[in-house]
Formats: sequence, structure tokens, C-alpha cells
Amino acid sequence: MSDEQYRDESLSVLREIRDTQREILAQLGAQRALAEEQVRRSRETVEESIGLQRLALQRQRSITLIAVPGILACIAAIGYLVLRYF
Repeated sequence: MSDEQYRDESLSVLREIRDTQREILAQLGAQRALAEEQVRRSRETVEESIGLQRLALQRQRSITLIAVPGILACIAAIGYLVLRYF
């Protein structure tokens, strides 16, 4: 193999390597964009979940403030009736 053929073959191999690296970089860029989109959606989902949990806790507190006194009033009324008629 002559020096010129060796040089041409080496250049050809180097060009193939360069082209392959460019393709890999393009694929990595697409994968990165996809990963960033998934992270963004995940953050939105987590924020929505936290908001719903806060709303549930607020509702639970409201119900507790209404239900507990009502239950205590019922227990007191039952106790009064039990003491009065027995």
C-alpha cells in the first residue's frame, strides 16, 4: 500500500468517525431535550400534587372544626338523657 493510499484511507476513516460523532451529538441533543421536557412535566405534576394535598388538609381542618364540636354535643346530649332517665 502506498503512502497516498494509506493517507486517503486514513482520511476516509477519520471522516467517518467525525460524521458518526456528529450523529451521536445530534442524538444526545434530542435526548437531552426529551429529558428536560420530562423533568418539567414531573415538576408540574409534583406541584399539582402538593397543591391538592394542601387543599385536602384545609378541608380536613374545616370538617374537624365542625364535626368535633357536633360529636361532643351529641355525646353530651346522650349522657344527659342517660343520667336523666336512668
